[in-house]
Amino acid sequence: QLQASGGGLVQPGGSLSLSCVASGISSIYSEGWYRQVPGKVRELLAAIRDGGSTKYYADSVKGRFTISRDNAEGPMYLQMNSLKPDDTGVYYCAAAAAYGPLYLQRYYPYWGQGTQVTVSS
Repeated sequence: QLQASGGGLVQPGGSLSLSCVASGISSIYSEGWYRQVPGKVRELLAAIRDGGSTKYYADSVKGRFTISRDNAEGPMYLQMNSLKPDDTGVYYCAAAAAYGPLYLQRYYPYWGQGTQVTVSS
């Protein structure tokens, strides 16, 4: 299972760092961060594969968010800078143990419980 944490309330222009810790998963090949806003489709924001050899960012967060992980066993992180009110939502981490398309939700069998991020003054 996955455990996401680090959400909270931040003012526009501020920063937050999310983390995702895995347990009970023998190996992780790819991980991603999704955002869910009420009434909208869950959106892939960033993904990382094969220890960082491949990274993906949605246009909406490119240049502001950074996905990373220290090593194969450590947490995954999402550093979020220059936050905007449109970044508000529930953030979910997801993981997969085998190679597959980063962009498809069904590729990820493991999901965290979500952490709320609110960007507001």
